[in-house]
Amino acid sequence: MKNPIGIIDSGVGGLSVASTLFRSYPKESFIYIADSKNCPYGQKSEQEIYDLTRKMVDFLMEKEIKLLVVACNTITVTAIDKLRKDYPIIPIVGIVPVLKTAATSSISKKIGVFSTKVTSESQYQRDLINRFARNCVVVSVGSSDLVGMIENLDFDSIDRVLERELNEFRINQVDVLALGCSHFPLIKDRIAKKLPNVLILDSSGAVSRQVGRILKANNSYSKKSNSSYNFYTTGDIEKLKFFAEKLTINPRVERISLHD
Repeated sequence: MKNPIGIIDSGVGGLSVASTLFRSYPKESFIYIADSKNCPYGQKSEQEIYDLTRKMVDFLMEKEIKLLVVACNTITVTAIDKLRKDYPIIPIVGIVPVLKTAATSSISKKIGVFSTKVTSESQYQRDLINRFARNCVVVSVGSSDLVGMIENLDFDSIDRVLERELNEFRINQVDVLALGCSHFPLIKDRIAKKLPNVLILDSSGAVSRQVGRILKANNSYSKKSNSSYNFYTTGDIEKLKFFAEKLTINPRVERISLHD
């Protein structure tokens, strides 16, 4: 059995990253964990986020993963440095808003960042803005509601919330919007309808390229074609399956208990 790549998220959002990874590395096997029972993480303390995340990482370490993808912006901005310190034997790739690409793609030099409240208020994101978007007007909006609605497949409420929360980007006439939460690409089409003529970017391509660089540097590309995709959730199987079925045929989805 070949060593898989592990992917973790507070819920189903990381499947937006998994989708790109599956297409980019068809010979690799993947294990995805959604901690939907405890989602959203954006309302928790940094210590709570780290404690919950460690449970997922420990589960994956027992599966002998060769690389970990933290497909959650909230975990990345609050805990990735500590994870790298506590798990030094495994390469860890995080996810952050693509500020550099947004800044270079903008014609008006007015860009938006749409993320969770925790990410929008983090020093991590402020540092990214200072580093890559100093020459731009950056409009940052943090949502407290959308992640839970996406988890619950509450699409009617999602449209109402988007109408309100995207208004700041319309007022400031941004021409590029960076999605700073891995859940948000799952509703990218709905966001695009609210913001016509705005270029909408997500981080999945950047994550995929970094995974490729690590696999190449470590000479750990899979040589075999018998790929497997295993999905685990601490919450509702059917809700994870709703999105997982868009990525692969008859996904193997299992409910696990990590935090009891």
